[in-house]
Order: sequence, then structure tokens, then C-alpha cells
Amino acid sequence: MTAGQLAALVSSVVVVLAFVYPFWWLVSASLKPREDVFDNGFWPDPLQPANYVEVWNQLPITTWLFNSLVVGVAAAVAVTVSSALVAFGFAYFDFRGRTVLFWCVLATMMLPGVVTLVPTYLLWDQLGLATTQVPLWASNLFGSAFYVFLLRQFFKSLPRDTLDAARVDGCGYLSMFWRIVVPMSKPALAITFIFEFQASWVDLLRPLVYLQDPELFTLPRGLKAVLDQFGQGGEREWELVLAANVIATVPMVVLFIIGGRYVVQGITISSGDKE
Repeated sequence: MTAGQLAALVSSVVVVLAFVYPFWWLVSASLKPREDVFDNGFWPDPLQPANYVEVWNQLPITTWLFNSLVVGVAAAVAVTVSSALVAFGFAYFDFRGRTVLFWCVLATMMLPGVVTLVPTYLLWDQLGLATTQVPLWASNLFGSAFYVFLLRQFFKSLPRDTLDAARVDGCGYLSMFWRIVVPMSKPALAITFIFEFQASWVDLLRPLVYLQDPELFTLPRGLKAVLDQFGQGGEREWELVLAANVIATVPMVVLFIIGGRYVVQGITISSGDKE
């Protein structure tokens, strides 16, 4: 092993430990008695798995998990379908002003979400949906500039001859999209779905604004309630707060394990502009 390879290996190990240690600390602290939570011990001694049982019994974790799953899947499906349709239009059709319109779409990424938070809330309030879960996912029906860019670049790498041949055979545009483009674009669509599901799963701002009923809380909104109940004032039960955070983190770890290969394949998406 050369010196360069050894340095790369050591650097990789250091980076891995830097990412793994915080998660290990979270899991370890969640299994400790209250007085030992912040002792920085590598292994909980004594082991106290009853923290998880207590959290599960005291809080509607199952309801919050289900709500997050429903909202996350709805948001991911909505943004994947809508963004893919828009991206296909930009990638396949050659029309006057296409480039200008595309850059206008990308320009919306420079507008922070908090800037439009109040007017968006007022719109949902006028529709009578401001206290429901609908605002958490329905806005994705209009696509996302980032995913439109991501998918457009991938669609432009597809063989044009295949699409033109389908048109010659009488295939309509929508039929061509669903029967040819979608099967050929599974890695790009999968990475879009995974990214958006993860973004929805960890989103706290919008649930804080829209959700008032604890039965409608998503997991991040529920964790905020856990922090308020067990981590602020009185007898601070941080072991329960940490246990709830581990429960919220595990699904994302599982999702990455299952969808990791799509993330790797998604890295190969073409970034070149073929105007």
C-alpha cells in the first residue's frame, strides 16, 4: 500500500467515524438511565431499554409514524410525477423560448420558502385546509424546480431515436412518456422519490405552521411536542427525548439501505446541457 493509499484510507475512516459517532451517541444515550445520559460513555451501563417502552406507552408514536408515512409518500409521489412531466416537456419538445422559460423555472430556487410562507398559508386558509395535512404535500403537485432540472438532464441523455421511433409507430406523447421514458428512467425517478420522502420526513417548519391537532402531527411535529413535554422545565427526561429521536431516525436508515443503490445510480445522471 502506497503512502497516498494509506492517507486516503485513514481519511476515509476518520470521515466515517465523524458521521457514525453522533448517531451511536444518540442510540447509546437513549438506552441509559436519566442520570447517565450526558456522561459520554461509549456503551450504556446499565442498559435501560425500558426508555423505549415508556415513550411508546406515553406518546402516540404509532399515529405520528403513520401520519409521516402518508404525508411523505403523498409528497414524494406528487413531486415525482409532476416534476417528471414538466422535465419531459423541456427535454423532448423544441419550442421557442424553451431556454428562457427553463431558466425562469430554475430562478424560483433562489426564492426561500419562508418568503412565501405567509401568502401560501392565507391561500390554504381561504380553501379551508390550513389546519389539515393537505398543505404538507399538495403544493408538490406543481413540481419542484430542483427535480425538474435533475430529471430534465436525465431525460436528455435518453436515446432520441427510440422516442422518435415510438412516435412514428403512433404512440402519443403521454403514452410514450409512461411506456418508454418512465421504464428507462427508474434510477432518476427513484432518487427523486427518495430525496423528497426524506425531506418531508424531517420537515418541521410546515407542520408547526399548519398542524394544531395532535392526532394529525407528523413525526417532527410530534418530536417538538416531546421536547416541550420532557426536555423543558421540571424534571427533564432527556432519555425519553433521545429514545423518540432514535425511533424517528431508524426509518430513514432503513430507507437508505433499501434505496442506496438508486442513490448511487442517480449520481450518474448526466449534468451536461445538450441545447
